[in-house]
Amino acid sequence: MMLIEKCRILHFYWIQRFLEFVQNPYVATVDPCGSSTGSAISVATNMVTVSLGTETDGSILCPSSANSVVGIKPTVGLTSRAGVIQVSPRQDTVGPICRTVADAVYVLDAIVGYDNNDAVATRKASKYIPKGGYAKHLISDGLKGKRLGIMRAYPYFGFANDTKTLKKFEKHFDVLSQSGATLVENMEIVNLDHIVSMFSSEFIAMLAEFKIALNAYQKELVASPVRSLADVIAFNKKFANLEKLEEYPQDFFLAAEETNGIGKLEKEALMNLTRASKDGFEKLMKENKLDALVTPDSDGSTVLAIGGYPGISVPGGYDKNGAPYGICFGGLKGSEPTLIEIAYAFEQATLFRKPPPM
Repeated sequence: MMLIEKCRILHFYWIQRFLEFVQNPYVATVDPCGSSTGSAISVATNMVTVSLGTETDGSILCPSSANSVVGIKPTVGLTSRAGVIQVSPRQDTVGPICRTVADAVYVLDAIVGYDNNDAVATRKASKYIPKGGYAKHLISDGLKGKRLGIMRAYPYFGFANDTKTLKKFEKHFDVLSQSGATLVENMEIVNLDHIVSMFSSEFIAMLAEFKIALNAYQKELVASPVRSLADVIAFNKKFANLEKLEEYPQDFFLAAEETNGIGKLEKEALMNLTRASKDGFEKLMKENKLDALVTPDSDGSTVLAIGGYPGISVPGGYDKNGAPYGICFGGLKGSEPTLIEIAYAFEQATLFRKPPPM
């Protein structure tokens, strides 16, 4: 565990620095997406065999999609966040980014489980770990009998009415159907106002959560010139040239520092996020008896993030200019075994992924 924790800390620091220099290995002018970008690119370019990413909202799913690799965003608490500088303990999760679903699953098997250093979250999520692990769910006919939701009218859940995107994914829908899955469409969402307002609520909650989490992290350090978010802000101002404040302003830090714990505004935001999850994603999945919701790229990341739900991004092909795009399968908490069966079967049926050009 100590080695994994050290890797996570280094990952957070160096990937942020790496972001200043990275390029999409397939098309240099295309956004490689952040913030676990280095993890995704290092795997895509064969610099490493496997890697880890940390996701608050999209930071595993988005770079995986943009760089033609597989990313698993686990149920929050399934993997320990000990040693991670968290933005939101309510949303943050650590997961594998690899070239294949199988590799990602092997890594997932290695990192799940209870950790005394992240006791509350990992104890709660341990009930989701299947006996015998996840690798047994790498089955080629994993799509057979699955019910998959395809949203075409709601941009926060899927494809909206984007004709271009829908046309691009029609072949994917055919593969899913021909592999034995049932595609469920024309679904409706009640209480859509809660869903739409979740974006502002997520930001309000995260500002306060980040300050609390960072201050707690800093206090645990054995030796450090900074001990709080206020210290970090002052440090960045003192070394503004080195920290490149003009290029990378610390607006989020400043806004977070202005918060004062979980007050009335934050409680209302958190309540709205809970309603959005219960009345939106969970109700949609349960009423339609879905095994997974299918979304393009990482477009469903916020829906999965606010409720702590898992998702798997698999390479879905390449645009005319060679830029990669992915397809994401998201599910309810603890549905990793089902999502792995779906993702692996789709991957084996398509084998879309190809290495980047030299």
